[in-house]
Amino acid sequence: MAARLGTRRQHLPLLKRRGVLLLKLMAVTFAALLFCEFLIYYVVIFRCNWPEVKPPADSDGGQEAPEPVLRAMFLADTHLLGALRGHWLDKLRREWQMERAFQTALWLLQPEVAFILGDVFDEGKWSSPQAWADDVGRFRRMFRHPPRVQLRAVAGNHDVSFHYQMNTYKIKRFERVFNPERLFSWKGINFVMANSMALEGDGCAICSGEEAELMEISRRLNCSREHFPLYRQSDSNCSGEDTAPPGEKDVPFRERYDVLSREASQKLLWWFRPRLVLSGHTHSACEVLHGAGVLEVSVPSFSWRNRNNPSFIMGSLTPTEYALAKCYLPCEDTVLITYCVAAGALVLLTLVHVGLLTSPLRFGWNLLRKFKTT
Repeated sequence: MAARLGTRRQHLPLLKRRGVLLLKLMAVTFAALLFCEFLIYYVVIFRCNWPEVKPPADSDGGQEAPEPVLRAMFLADTHLLGALRGHWLDKLRREWQMERAFQTALWLLQPEVAFILGDVFDEGKWSSPQAWADDVGRFRRMFRHPPRVQLRAVAGNHDVSFHYQMNTYKIKRFERVFNPERLFSWKGINFVMANSMALEGDGCAICSGEEAELMEISRRLNCSREHFPLYRQSDSNCSGEDTAPPGEKDVPFRERYDVLSREASQKLLWWFRPRLVLSGHTHSACEVLHGAGVLEVSVPSFSWRNRNNPSFIMGSLTPTEYALAKCYLPCEDTVLITYCVAAGALVLLTLVHVGLLTSPLRFGWNLLRKFKTT
């Protein structure tokens, strides 16, 4: 009996050390997951600030009440994967990242309206009714928003197909989920949301209807949002850390595929004479001046599946002025490096526990004692 009690007492320190090791491993793992999957979005997006709108040039600085400012988020190309493409783990990972980024931005930045500039879904052009319903359900969960926030979306080629595959069924299906109105007005600011795939100019029924609707709106409005960029030869003149990679910048764009045709671009600029154009589709950033100094901003993809450094545009808009700023999301590389460091810490703790490596604290203490005795 005494021998058995002695054996148990000998095992107690070993069990205690193993318990301490397990707690350390769990603490490091939990800290890494908490930071990489939750806190990092707050740390990064907290640094973003709404740009300030300059007073009109003809303002005399008097006692006139300032114009109301509309705070709008612009994101593009979320490409929610469907039932056909992508591994389930890839889908789960990308959707979690976009959900956390969007929800964190809503909480920290408090926008009044959010625009998605096309390609909301990746497989909308192929989806069966059941697959479409599943994709819409996941979208509504990821991009849920309080009633005070408006959410508007423009159809992209992955939502309703390119011109030659587009049909009324796909367009109506998209519009049942997202408000079909081409015109959206708030605080005296007018937004026109154009179906770029219907601006082919070949007289098809869908194209004729789209052009007629836009022409009617153009008689009174002056601002445009769309999916395809207006015509430009390439991204060769674009600059910034989130532009297209060097090997893609000089590749000529194809009209009606990568960008709108010259004719459709000229029509939109003539009809609306916009102050600002924002577009998606290319997954990369670019700023282009058209005509009489009309700025077009191509918004990069919001999905980590398309970019290592996704971002969105923050716009402060009034009826006469606007100011834009870019808000970057966490880089994929940062998350991967953090996980690698955490994995290294787990290995280090395990090696110290089994005696294959001296504890860094003990090693430092011994080194300090040796230094004092010399």
